[in-house]
Amino acid sequence: MRLSKHLSFFRAVLLYTLSAFGGPQGQFGMMIKSFVEKHSYISLKDLVNINAFCQLMPGATATQTIALIGYRQGGVFVALLTLLIWTTPAVIFMSGLSFVFSSNNVALLQHLRFIQPMALGFLAFASIRTYAMVDTKLKWLIVFVSSVVTYLLFKTPWVFPIVLCFGGIMGYSIKSESFVPRSVTKRLRFFPIIFFASLFLLAGFLSETARKQSWENRTPYNVFENMYRFGSMVFGGADVLIPVMYNQYVVRPASERIKRTNKDVITIDRDIFLSASGVVRAIPGPAFSISAFIGGMAMSDRGWGHQLLGCFLAATGIFLPTFLLVIFFYPFWENIQQYSRVQNIMSGVNAAVVGIMTASIIYLFKDTVIPFVDKPILDTVLFFSVFFTTFFLLYHTRISAPLIALGCFLLGFL
Repeated sequence: MRLSKHLSFFRAVLLYTLSAFGGPQGQFGMMIKSFVEKHSYISLKDLVNINAFCQLMPGATATQTIALIGYRQGGVFVALLTLLIWTTPAVIFMSGLSFVFSSNNVALLQHLRFIQPMALGFLAFASIRTYAMVDTKLKWLIVFVSSVVTYLLFKTPWVFPIVLCFGGIMGYSIKSESFVPRSVTKRLRFFPIIFFASLFLLAGFLSETARKQSWENRTPYNVFENMYRFGSMVFGGADVLIPVMYNQYVVRPASERIKRTNKDVITIDRDIFLSASGVVRAIPGPAFSISAFIGGMAMSDRGWGHQLLGCFLAATGIFLPTFLLVIFFYPFWENIQQYSRVQNIMSGVNAAVVGIMTASIIYLFKDTVIPFVDKPILDTVLFFSVFFTTFFLLYHTRISAPLIALGCFLLGFL
């Protein structure tokens, strides 16, 4: 395979990676700006289709989406390199944080306070751009219902697949005269799903055996199994992953049952965990990179070599299953879309995605703006100025997403 022809794409991925603040909602707006409008690596319709598919899968949605953009560019190997480019900077940062973490690090969040309104600006831009795909009364109905349900149940892990299924069921009745069936059938690759299932069973077996037999070096097995399980079974992205991790590493070790049985479980201090969860939302890249921090902290008492191993095992454990699952299921997803009824369903699913994005910006805007009520008027003015300026620059200019992110980052230091 000639990777040289993909160098410009990899460069675009790297620039996107270094500026992708704001979690999966804000990052999707940056994807539109970077990969649809600036470079035309993918159409808006195909990007929304991919995002809808990834919403139905467990794991890191933004990571899966950008990996599939790479997959469409050059197959599995390009997808894997895309994944590595996307995850490496955030993983390195969170790994380093596990080494040098102290209360002083939290001060960094003060300099990143304009990242939130910038991310909301990107999300508003993405929502407006996707409204062009809503062209029937039925689709508008799907958008409305999806928005209301998503807003009311935003923190419920299953709300996203439920809303997408609702959109698909409603979309089944959409007329399909304009659809043209495809004749190309994508070949299914069974190795990813076989490897995924085998590693899932092996990790579980080794982790449980290490725990029961009290192996001296059992922590690496436990770390990898925990993260692999999270990457395989957590729906809803980082908003669900972080509470699940909090329960696993903060709440559960302090429970009476664990104390009574004197089990040797991985424990993270509450304040340290909450600080790290704040930092990971303030840096560019996938929020799932908090796994590297957890892995490093879990093995920090055994020296820097073991701590590095913990960071590596945790990051690999959480990103590998999400990658294997989408690489296996996406060709199947593409194959079934050649049927007109499936295309109808996808139209409904895409409308549901627009509804999810609409609810996301309303919900996140509420959660972000309310804290400013009791703050000085200047902070509120600056917040809304950054939000509207970001939206204006995205919608009316060709200024790239990385430059906008850099400007907001520098503004925080001023």
